[in-house]
Amino acid sequence: MAQPLPPPSSSSPATLTPQFCFSTTALRDFLRISRSSVDDTITQHLNALVTPARAGFDPSSTSQRGARPLSRQVDARSCQTFKDNVLFPSWQARSHVLSYCALVATSPDPDDPETALREAENEKNRERVVNERLDPYSGRYFPREPRTQQLASLIRQERSVENIVRAKTWRIVRERCGETATTWEEALGTWRKPQDTA
Repeated sequence: MAQPLPPPSSSSPATLTPQFCFSTTALRDFLRISRSSVDDTITQHLNALVTPARAGFDPSSTSQRGARPLSRQVDARSCQTFKDNVLFPSWQARSHVLSYCALVATSPDPDDPETALREAENEKNRERVVNERLDPYSGRYFPREPRTQQLASLIRQERSVENIVRAKTWRIVRERCGETATTWEEALGTWRKPQDTA
């Protein structure tokens, strides 16, 4: 069930396996590192694309204190190159990992190491005598979730985080690059079209 990843990002794992998805620490670390290397530092990336002044430093520019521009526009070609080679491949790699792990979470899991333990707990619960008059909490039973359900919950959380991170990043890209696409979904979809035909 191992599935090779396309090579869009060097920060993505080479091969996805169910074990990678069930190792929530590895999955979260991959997403955290990918987000921190691109999205969390988007302003620094865009600042690095801005060409320095052509005329050089003018000492008279410091004689008066003026309002500093909040952000400078980035050259359209540099911006497009950055989006095509860094931003969108990073987003695509994370989307691919989340989609694969969502598929793993909805598939049967015959290798779940806690299956026997859960079955024993369920059997013990069926044999238990419940007398809520003596112990009002005795009727409560919280069965252990299978790891596929835990993974599905984690994927839902991470997709929500991903939407928030991408919306914030895209807002900054739109401001600095003069981007015309209104949403990050639109821009990523446009970028994916030539990738899908290749």
